[in-house]
Order: sequence, then structure tokens, then C-alpha cells
Amino acid sequence: MKEVIFSTGNVAKLREATEACAPFKINIIQQKLDIDEIQSHDPLKIAMEKARKAYSLILKPVVVNDSFWKIPALNGFPGGYMKDVIRWFSSEDYINLMRVKTDRRVCVTECIVYKDETIEKLITKEFWGAIAEKPYGVGNSIDQVAIFNGMTLGEHHQLGKLAFDPKDYIWNDFAEWFSNYDN
Repeated sequence: MKEVIFSTGNVAKLREATEACAPFKINIIQQKLDIDEIQSHDPLKIAMEKARKAYSLILKPVVVNDSFWKIPALNGFPGGYMKDVIRWFSSEDYINLMRVKTDRRVCVTECIVYKDETIEKLITKEFWGAIAEKPYGVGNSIDQVAIFNGMTLGEHHQLGKLAFDPKDYIWNDFAEWFSNYDN
């Protein structure tokens, strides 16, 4: 069985990774690292730098996972600044920003970066949904208003379900690559 260290303190991300990687016989080992994230308009730059910092702290192969949100009607806001915006905004703040918008689409870009001594591997995947007209479910502000597969992420969490089939998660793409990578 292969294994990889996943730098995260997020229980939901750990669950997604574990469930998607299990069929590939990849053991996910959680290690929470205190990493100061850079600020950038380029979300991929944030993720790559986060992986480099994680690797430099433990000097072992490591994987990081980030999510970046863009709302087309708000000119791609919040983009690479989601980590801060999620702390500042309530679910009602998103709803108020979208109140007069006809385009209610939202895109979350999942990003995984694997880093070891020799390579940095970046994998990305987009998921499109919509912003609800009122909050539903539990979780952070965006979880309560971002609709994917007919329910908000918060409703999926409240029911103890994943929002997507594990085969649709970016972790499946990572697992396919990693299971064939000879490190």
C-alpha cells in the first residue's frame, strides 16, 4: 500500500481524500502544519507555494489541497482571497451581493499539489453550481449558499453526505496519477 502525507486540518477534505484514494490502495496520513499562505490574485500560485512550504517543513513527500471560488457576476470574486472572505462574509452577504444578479453561477476550482524532492505535480478540476437565494444547511458561509447537485454544500454536510461521488472528486484524479507514480 502506498501512502502520502496530506497537510490539512480540514476534516471534510481529509474524508474526501481518504474515500477517493482507498480504492487505489493509497493511505492518506494527515499532518496539520502551520503554513502562512501568501496572498495573490493567482490561486494556483498560492497552492504551489503552500506545497513548497509544507515540503520544507517536513522534508517528506506531501500533498496540499485548496479550493478557489469565482462568481462570474462579481467579476470572479473572491478568487484567491477565499480563505479570508469566508471568515469575513456571512451567507447573507453573498446573497445580498447577488440579489440583483441574473447570473447566479459559482465555480469552485479544486487544486491538489504534490511535492517531493524531485517534482511538483499540480492537478486542478472545476465544479460549477449556483448561489442560492437563501441559506440552507450547516457549515461556513459559502457552504450554506453554494448549490451543487440540487442542494447547498451545507445541506450535504447536514445529511452527512459528500456533495459529489468520490469518483468525481479531484482526489480520484490524484489517486490515478499517484498510484502510477514511482517515487
